[in-house]
Amino acid sequence: MGRYVIRRLLQMVPVFTGTTLLIFVMVYALGDPVAGLFGDRAPDPATAARLRAEFHLDKPLWQQYLLYLGKIFSGDFGTAFNGRPVVDLMVTALPVTMRLMLVAIVIEIVAGILLGVVCGLRRGRAVDTSVLLLTLVVISVPTFVTGATLQFLLGVKWPLTSPAVSSQATFGELLLPGTVLALVSLAYIARLTRTSVAENTRADHVRTARAKGLPERRVVTHHLLRNSLIPVITFLGADVGSLMAGALVTERIFNIQGVGYQLYQGVLRQNSPTVVGFVTILVLVFLLANLLVDLLYAVLDPRIRYA
Repeated sequence: MGRYVIRRLLQMVPVFTGTTLLIFVMVYALGDPVAGLFGDRAPDPATAARLRAEFHLDKPLWQQYLLYLGKIFSGDFGTAFNGRPVVDLMVTALPVTMRLMLVAIVIEIVAGILLGVVCGLRRGRAVDTSVLLLTLVVISVPTFVTGATLQFLLGVKWPLTSPAVSSQATFGELLLPGTVLALVSLAYIARLTRTSVAENTRADHVRTARAKGLPERRVVTHHLLRNSLIPVITFLGADVGSLMAGALVTERIFNIQGVGYQLYQGVLRQNSPTVVGFVTILVLVFLLANLLVDLLYAVLDPRIRYA
């Protein structure tokens, strides 16, 4: 196991380098960030030259990237064009988005797996058909439509919760935004779990467990569910990064100043250091989440071994 983890961590190095290089080139190739900082006004040549020198924009792109990598390893993600270190923005935004993502993951895991197991065990019945239809509707409706509708209904028309999130962003305030963020993933998890449970119900080890006279509850939890969760865990590994990046729409609807808010402001103002810094963090989260998923395979299925 230890050697496998070390090998995976080493494999992350070229992946991280390649993705951050691609992001860096794409962001800085969109245009002159100094010109974008001044908007429609033409920048003073001396001021523009000073800013380009300060942010190393006067150097070739490959030198800018190497300088950026060197700063990352020392914990410096650069400075935004407003003079504020990007790390300070991360300290403010990341905990908010992490709480929002945690709420969304708990909701989609609990509700999605529960619905999937019920439908998989009752395949073809009324509850199965109803859940399949409902999840199809949830997948089809865009997040901004679902978010705005629930915000109006539950926050304005029937004031069961606040329509906007305060700067503290407590778990109670994030319950509705977390539900909105989790809905699409919840629908996919329910459908994945349903299909996997329905397939594993006919597996030999499940039939053997039932033939031995084991209680149905133990058959489902110990023999059926553990093997059925492998594709769900795979989906969750990719979904962690998607939730953090996809929180942009949800955070805009509910006025949450998290990672999505900072990315939106960075793109809007062509604040390249902010965009590159936050996307770099998202890449790291995605890589670590997939490593954790690979390790969970052996926990769920004892047949899986890491040499």
